[in-house]
Amino acid sequence: MRIIIKNATLILPNKVLERAFIVCTDGIISELGEGNFNFCTDSDLVIDAKGNYVSPGFIDIHTHGAGGYDFMDNTVEAYLGAARAHAKYGTTSLVPTTLTSTIEELLNTFDIYEQAKKNNIDGADLLGLHLEGPYFAYNQRGAQDPKYLRNPIPEEYNAILEKGEKHIIRWSMAPELDGALELGQLLYSKGILASLGHTDALYEEVVDAYKCGFTHVTHLYSCMSSITRRNAYRYAGALEASYMIDDMSVEIIADGIHLPKPLLQFVCKFKAFDKIALCTDSMRAAGMPDGEYILGNKNNGQKVIVEDGVAKLPDRTAFAGSVATADRLIRTMIQIAEISLFDAVKMMSQNPARILGIDKTKGSLEVGKDADIIIFDSDISIQTTIVKGKIIYTYNT
Repeated sequence: MRIIIKNATLILPNKVLERAFIVCTDGIISELGEGNFNFCTDSDLVIDAKGNYVSPGFIDIHTHGAGGYDFMDNTVEAYLGAARAHAKYGTTSLVPTTLTSTIEELLNTFDIYEQAKKNNIDGADLLGLHLEGPYFAYNQRGAQDPKYLRNPIPEEYNAILEKGEKHIIRWSMAPELDGALELGQLLYSKGILASLGHTDALYEEVVDAYKCGFTHVTHLYSCMSSITRRNAYRYAGALEASYMIDDMSVEIIADGIHLPKPLLQFVCKFKAFDKIALCTDSMRAAGMPDGEYILGNKNNGQKVIVEDGVAKLPDRTAFAGSVATADRLIRTMIQIAEISLFDAVKMMSQNPARILGIDKTKGSLEVGKDADIIIFDSDISIQTTIVKGKIIYTYNT
């Protein structure tokens, strides 16, 4: 079956094309262009975009859950429920993200993920797992449970890779920890994205980490070192290194809260646009009302308070992930960071795909790529979400 979207304003890799159409055949983009598509058959499904924007689906490279579900619940239901919830807000692909935990929980996650991926028929595509921790700096732990923090040792991470290598797409850790550089090199050799995060590294340590395969930065500004003084001397930190290393990509939690307007604009001014990805870092309260929630496994995770659309630890000493959805990130970048819709969409589609190394099949509206497509209006209100040529969400007025 073909899906034909007409009367579209297409957001393409290098331009915005008005009064256009796009055709999807067997889950793949097969044609696009200006004007009307006049070769429809009775078996085609024709969608009138009514002049609204048609863009590549959003790719969330760092999320812990949504819709009341957390991936650390370690149930197939949680994976599928979160994937469905995110799809309502324009996410067509996502990277389920873990938290610091016992190795037993982590190893069990791989089996659950494999089952969920096989049964995911009506949610955002599951691209692979992001292991966030447990190899983090204590002073930069944020909302990560400190009792699980530790240094990487070969016996442990080799066991993790042996069980879950085919499912792991990225791994975040503090590169200054003993053993982290060796792990970074190993991940790089296996095609797994090594990302620095929750780190107290000095500038020089980040430079060394970059040479060992750490090419990406987990939630820039959040839980990372900046300028510090030791014995009266000033030292640059991981934040400064993230800007100074031109080829290092970064992700930002662009909800307008984790990074206020000046910092959002600072990132856009001093980091190349094609090196910036937007991510939600959302926990289970994304798409849900304010209240009390659990970050991580619902049976043994940490209590979180969500108030005024912000997730915090109960003592309010730190944020606890976000409650953002992808559409909110786009609005924030346009309205607060004051960048164009075109650039904001690239930061949530083409850039994440390139960072993850999946840009040959995802991230842009091009013939031959997966038909991961969304339709939204000028308020970034999602009208339709299509994943691999299948309509999985339609807004009913």
